[in-house]
Amino acid sequence: MKIIITGASGFVGLNLSKYLESQNCDVKPLSLRSNWALDKDSNVLIHLAGKAHDTANTSDENEYFKINTDLTKKVFDEFLDSGITDFIYFSSVKATADTIDYILDEDHFSNPKTPYGKSKLSAEEYLLSKVLPENKRLFIIRPCMIHGPGNKGNLNLLYKIVDKGLPWPLAAFENKRSFLSIDNLNFLILQILKNKQIQSGIYNFADDDFISTNKLIKIIGETTGRKARLWNISSGIISFSAKIGDKISLPLNSERLKKLTESYRVSNRKIKIALGISRLPVSAEEGLIKTIKSFQHK
Repeated sequence: MKIIITGASGFVGLNLSKYLESQNCDVKPLSLRSNWALDKDSNVLIHLAGKAHDTANTSDENEYFKINTDLTKKVFDEFLDSGITDFIYFSSVKATADTIDYILDEDHFSNPKTPYGKSKLSAEEYLLSKVLPENKRLFIIRPCMIHGPGNKGNLNLLYKIVDKGLPWPLAAFENKRSFLSIDNLNFLILQILKNKQIQSGIYNFADDDFISTNKLIKIIGETTGRKARLWNISSGIISFSAKIGDKISLPLNSERLKKLTESYRVSNRKIKIALGISRLPVSAEEGLIKTIKSFQHK
């Protein structure tokens, strides 16, 4: 199987490329930074390249649409004119909802509020508006927060807090979140490519179980052998401090507070039904432990 991957130098791209190669796939990275053309003899095009969500809110809104929407349109149009049969577009759960009070599934009415989410949804809408030839498949993947060894994000921030013996000051916020280990992501992509009976469509990617941030802090402590210290400071005081951080650039701002404390539960039921499985190979806790252990060797 010949597979083209855009954005192959990123965290997901590097891991997915290595995994697919280990499964005897011929992987070809494609840079979209200059003149580019598809290898039209390939079987699969995985479009990972995009502009990530900037939690500091300093990015130009137009950049999101230029990269996440317009570039995706060009890549998809080239796919339609090629002999490549499968197109996998990595969107995001944030293309459908920035916050969610219940478990998010693929039928949720999309109403993103951020430029990032809007640009991803705009790309999705373009892809779905095109007539797909009978021999081609289109998969729009909406992953939740992806993590794994080598990943730098909020998990690493939480790890540093526990590793330094600092207290977790946001324990007053009770939440449940979905995570996605890179191992489960890799598994799902390969299964989609191997099973030609899976139909085109939108699929959420998430681990099976929901984890609270307080539980995550405890997992980090247990994995590293450090005592997790949870402080129940008034949520009102914390929220007020975050608003100050919005104005004077403190480590904690409203966007980061939301990412650390909000509930965001994502259903992976649709993709599991399509694959005929009841559980993913790696549990949410197992995946988190693997990622946390990788931080200890940096």
